[in-house]
Amino acid sequence: MKRWAGYEHGINLGGWLSQCDNTEERYAGFIKEEDIARISSWGADHVRVPVDYNLVEDEQGAYKESGFAHIQDAIDWCRKYHLNMVLDLHKTYGYSFDAGEGESGFFDNEDYQERFYRLWEEFARRFAKNEDMLAFELLNEVTKKEYCESWNRISDTCIKKVRAIAPTIKILIGGYYNNSIEALKDLLPPQDENIVYNFHCYEPLIFTHQGAHWIDTMDVNFRIPMSSTYGEMAKASCEMLSPDYINFADFPKDDLFGVEYFEYYFGEAVRVAEERNVPLYCGEYGVINLASPEDTLKWYQIIYAAFEKFGIGRAAWSYKEMDYGFVDAHMDPVRDEVLKYI
Repeated sequence: MKRWAGYEHGINLGGWLSQCDNTEERYAGFIKEEDIARISSWGADHVRVPVDYNLVEDEQGAYKESGFAHIQDAIDWCRKYHLNMVLDLHKTYGYSFDAGEGESGFFDNEDYQERFYRLWEEFARRFAKNEDMLAFELLNEVTKKEYCESWNRISDTCIKKVRAIAPTIKILIGGYYNNSIEALKDLLPPQDENIVYNFHCYEPLIFTHQGAHWIDTMDVNFRIPMSSTYGEMAKASCEMLSPDYINFADFPKDDLFGVEYFEYYFGEAVRVAEERNVPLYCGEYGVINLASPEDTLKWYQIIYAAFEKFGIGRAAWSYKEMDYGFVDAHMDPVRDEVLKYI
C-alpha cells in the first residue's frame, strides 16, 4: 500500500485551537513552543492541529487575524523542530461532529457551504506555501451516513477550489460515521495523487471509552481490562453501547483480545486504499484516561503492530487533557513505553 512519508508517527493537539472556550487566554497558553519541542524529542514526525472556525471567523464570517496568527505559530514551531503538520478543520459554520456545539444545517445550506469553501481558499492562500511540511484536512468526522452524497459533492468542490491555489498540497478526506473505515469505500475516487484517505480508530469502543461520561448509555463507573476475551467485550458492549459498536462476531468468544482484531478491522480500509492507490492515515486513536496505565500500554502495543504491518500513518489523541492526555499524570507510569508505540 502507498505510504505517506513524514506522517507516520504523530500526536494530536486537541483542545488548543478547537473544542475549547475560544478565548485568547486559551489559544495563547494551552500549547506553547516548548510543547512542540517536547513532542519532537519524543520521536514523533508530525502533529495534527484541530482548529474550529471560531478561531478565524466571527459569526458573520469576517476573518480574525489573531486566529490565523496562532496557526502560523504552530507552523513556525513545527518547522523549527522538524515536525510536519496536519491542519484539521474540526468545526465549520453549520456543522460539528459534537451535537452539543449546536451547529447544524451545513449539508443542506449552500451559503454555509460557500463559507466553507472560502475559508479553505483562505487557508490555501495563507499557508499552502508550507506544503513541504503541511497538509490540509477538510473536515473532522462527518457523522450520519445520510450525509454521504452531500459530503462527496462538497468535498469534491472544495478540493477543486483549493487546487486552483495549491495544486499539489496533500489533502485528507474522511467519511461518515465519524471517519469510519466503513465509509472509505463510499468516498469519491481521489482526484489526484495528493489525496489521502483518513479514518479514526477508537476500537474496541468498550475499552477505549470505558466510563466515558459523554456516552449516554455508558456507566461512568464501568471498567474493563485488556485481558478480556472477545466474548466478555461483546457482552459489555451489548450492555453499555448501541448495536453499531458490537463488532466481535468474527472472533472466538473465548479468545483473548489481540492483534488479529485490528488486522481484520483494517482489512477493508487497506483493500480500498490499494485499489485506489491512495495512502491511508488514522487521524485519531487512543485510550481514555480511566483505563489502567498498564492496559493502555498493551492496547498501544497491539494496535501499533497492525499499523506497522500495513504501513498506516497515524496521530494519537491527544497531547494534553481532553480525557486522553499523554502529558497528564495518569500516563506517568507508562509514558516512556507508550511513546515507543505511537
